[in-house]
Amino acid sequence: MDEAAANDASFDFNILLATDSYKVTHFKQYPPDTCKIYSYFECRKGKGDEFKEIVFFGLQYILKKYLSGSVVTEEKIQQAKQIYELHFKQSVFHEEGWRYIITKHNGHLPVRIKAIPEGSIIPRGNVLFTVENTDPNCFWLTNYIETILVQVWYPITVATISREFKKILALYLHKTSGSLDGLEFKLHDFGYRGVSSQESAALGGAAHLVNFQSTDTVAGLIMAQQYYNCQMAGFSIPAAEHSTIISWGRSREKDAFEYLLKQFPSTPISVVSDSYDIFNACKQIWGDDLKDCVKQRNKDSMLLIRPDSGDPVETIIEVLRILEEVFGSTLNCQGYKLLPSFIRLFQGDAINLHSIEKILTALKNEHWSTENIGFGCGGALLQKLNRDTLNCSFKCSYVEQNGKGLDVYKQPVTDPIKGSKRGQLTLRRNSDGIIETIQEGKGNPEEDLLVAVFENGNILQEYTLEVVRKNAKLQDDDLLCLKPNAELLNGSLSKGNS
Repeated sequence: MDEAAANDASFDFNILLATDSYKVTHFKQYPPDTCKIYSYFECRKGKGDEFKEIVFFGLQYILKKYLSGSVVTEEKIQQAKQIYELHFKQSVFHEEGWRYIITKHNGHLPVRIKAIPEGSIIPRGNVLFTVENTDPNCFWLTNYIETILVQVWYPITVATISREFKKILALYLHKTSGSLDGLEFKLHDFGYRGVSSQESAALGGAAHLVNFQSTDTVAGLIMAQQYYNCQMAGFSIPAAEHSTIISWGRSREKDAFEYLLKQFPSTPISVVSDSYDIFNACKQIWGDDLKDCVKQRNKDSMLLIRPDSGDPVETIIEVLRILEEVFGSTLNCQGYKLLPSFIRLFQGDAINLHSIEKILTALKNEHWSTENIGFGCGGALLQKLNRDTLNCSFKCSYVEQNGKGLDVYKQPVTDPIKGSKRGQLTLRRNSDGIIETIQEGKGNPEEDLLVAVFENGNILQEYTLEVVRKNAKLQDDDLLCLKPNAELLNGSLSKGNS
């Protein structure tokens, strides 16, 4: 092997190294007669939870990329052995156990994983997937792979937050327009540059695309294509950034705007317009100097004016007032004001779940339809979150020793919220239609919503993004839960473009 090849090999993913250090020593810590370890993953309930339910997404990516196939090799054993001996300054690595997996299972991981279908909407506090070893000699493997499996917290959390955005947008769009047309393009993912890595961009970007079809995070598109069989999951339009405007110089801002209109005559174009004075740009440049050019455009080639600084509510209201004064407005079927179809606003600065609702409330109070505006979100969508946002947790709940089963759990006296489930678990929908977890193996297997997705290195069940989106689709109850006083939308969500 030449030096370049050796260097490449050293960077190959090694499942033996994809764990927390202390787990390397755990095979020595279980009772000597242990033959099965059964664990589960959930998003625990907590006090004052902002999110009452979650969107399950992303496990398929982890299974396909990291766990499927022959993932244990002699080279990887030797690499891990060397690293752990240096790391621990002693020999604690389970070399014999990993070599057994090569000999007995051809390098395939002898574990079984059952999970809810991806895209499912599940109340907090329920089991989302379970993991158990299928070979009694590999009982220690179940929790060894916890580390990489728990990283599913990230796409779950992004998909959940994205769906909360969708609920808010759906509520105000319907209230102010009587329709949900265009809902899936109302929130654009701007988070690519703000995440920690390319993989974060891919996972988070794809998670947003469970709910919307609007993004600038190309990595998410590629992941959806490669791991969820979606040829093109999201869309974008030509758009300016400050560099393409200020490079013309302050005195030529009008020339910059006019040039962009000419460069993209037949497609929507988003133009950041706050480089100097957003109000002057709207009133003088867009509303006077280039007014005729703007009016020549239509719904399919609309101009999206993008404020990008200042107080979002105050700026948007003032910009709408100026644009109405210049271009006029009409009333839609709900009695809310609507700009001409050739011009809209796009707000991509300071957007989060709280600010977007504040903006939409202000627009509604000023009698403006949500149709007039689209939003972009970056950090609040893909980065300002962590594993504790949804209290994601992986815990052991059942073991077998000498073939005898034992339900196990934790119940810390200092923090009852951290108490864990016990026994083998079933997820079911009860007679009232409520999803619940049945503990201690008492559930009817025929009612179990958990599906076997992985066994002995093989993927057993795959979901396309189309199916995931269908599972995550908004329903009428989603808006009723969001706003207790909201009126029932007469089936419009389940029938419309949600």
